[in-house]
Amino acid sequence: MKKIIIFLFFSCICFAEELPKIQYEKLFFGTEETLEVMSWNIQRFPKHEATISYTANIINSVDPDLIALQEINSDSAFFSLVAQLNLLDKNNWSGFRANSDEWETNLAYLYKSDTIRVHTIKELFVKDEYSFPRFPLLMEFQFGEEKFVIINNHFKAMPGEKNNKRRQTASEKLHSYISENHPDENVIMLGDLNDELIDEEKENVFQIFLEDAKNFRFADWEIAQNENADWSYPYWKYRGHIDHILISDELFDEVEFVKTIVIDEFMEGEGDARYKYITDHRPVAIKLRIE
Repeated sequence: MKKIIIFLFFSCICFAEELPKIQYEKLFFGTEETLEVMSWNIQRFPKHEATISYTANIINSVDPDLIALQEINSDSAFFSLVAQLNLLDKNNWSGFRANSDEWETNLAYLYKSDTIRVHTIKELFVKDEYSFPRFPLLMEFQFGEEKFVIINNHFKAMPGEKNNKRRQTASEKLHSYISENHPDENVIMLGDLNDELIDEEKENVFQIFLEDAKNFRFADWEIAQNENADWSYPYWKYRGHIDHILISDELFDEVEFVKTIVIDEFMEGEGDARYKYITDHRPVAIKLRIE
C-alpha cells in the first residue's frame, strides 16, 4: 500500500493542471482464484501527459491477469506503463507491443508474468492488409495447468459497405483460422471489433461466428443486446457496444462474469474527463473460473 500512496502523490504533483480524481477502489474486478482477461482500446496511447499514470492505476485497481490493448502509439510510453505497474502491484508485469502498423496504432499485451506463462506471440495474416488494417496478435499462454490461445484484434473502423465487408472478411478468416489450427483448445478472440453484434443477419459482420453457436459464443452478448447496458463506446452519435470477447466452446462453462468497466462512473468529470485524459473506449473484461 505504501508504494501506491507514494506513486499517486508524485504523479499528481508533476502536472500543471489539477487532474480529476477517480474512485479506484470501485473498479475492482479480479481475484486470485480466477482468470481475468480484459480488452481495452486506449486511444492513441498516450493522448495526454497523465494517461500513463491513470492507466496504470486503473489496471492495478481492476486487477486483471491479462490485457489485450489497441491503439498503443508509443513504444516508450508502453514500457513506462509496464514499469509503473510494477511499482504499484505486488505482481510482476510484462508486456509485448507489435510494431507493424504504419500509423503506429499497434496492438499489445500486458500480463502478470507470475500467473501467465507465455509460450508464443506472433502476428497473423501479415500480408492481408485489406482484411486486417492491424494484424491480429496471437498469444499462446498457460494459466495454471490450462493452455490458452488469445487473439487480439482491431478491425477496420467506420460505417459503410466497404468497411463492413472488410470486417466481415476478417471475421470469416479468423473463424477459419481458429477452426483449422486450434479446434480443441481454449480460445479467446477479442478486441475493438468496430461493429455491433445485434445487427440484422444480412448486415452482421460476425454472422459466421453467430451461426456456429456450437463452437463459439460472444461472452458479452447480453451487454450488446441491452440498450440500457454499459456499452463500450458511449458517445451519442456512434453509441454502441463494439468491443467484444469471443470464446470457444471449451470455455462456455467457465465464464463467471463479463462486464464493461465503467471508469467514467467513478471519475470526476465523467465521460468528458475519461475522453480527455485517457481514451474514448471503456474496457470490457471477462472472469473465468478455471478448475
